[in-house]
Amino acid sequence: MRKISTQRITLIALFIVINIIGGHVALLAKLPVYLDTIGTLLGAAFFGPIGGLIVGVFTALVNGVTGDLFSIYFMPSQIVTALMAGFVYRKISATDVKNIWWSAAIISVPATIVSSIITVILFHGITSSGSSTIVQVLHGLGLNQTLSVFLVQVGTDYLDRIIGVYVVAAVYSIIVNRINIK
Repeated sequence: MRKISTQRITLIALFIVINIIGGHVALLAKLPVYLDTIGTLLGAAFFGPIGGLIVGVFTALVNGVTGDLFSIYFMPSQIVTALMAGFVYRKISATDVKNIWWSAAIISVPATIVSSIITVILFHGITSSGSSTIVQVLHGLGLNQTLSVFLVQVGTDYLDRIIGVYVVAAVYSIIVNRINIK
């Protein structure tokens, strides 16, 4: 991130709010996706890895204090997502819809590894998200707990990143065209 301006602070705050609302909607609806990284991806698209990292860290802290304590423990996943997205958006335009599948995969895989480790070691596969139900079903069918967590994380994280990268592609050009980012 370059110079800090009121406009940048406002956009970062907006992206944090987008993450918080998305995360709470997914949590309350018990969706098998998380929706709490859309703002992190937007922060990374607009301001690079550090901008995304700021959004992700503040999102985890606010969510952790206001309703989902698990968010604090998954802060490393937000950080990895922000860093990967920042690097991806340096190489690929945020509005490039033909690369959504690959962008989502590149951003998702490292964070999936991190979140799988956190889920298995700290929570033994059970968190507040809707995906925990799927983990328990797979475990009940005889799969090892770690494998169940990893398989579910791969699918749900990738779907979550596809949604996020798609939203970034749709929203990025609208924001850029409406305001002059300084």
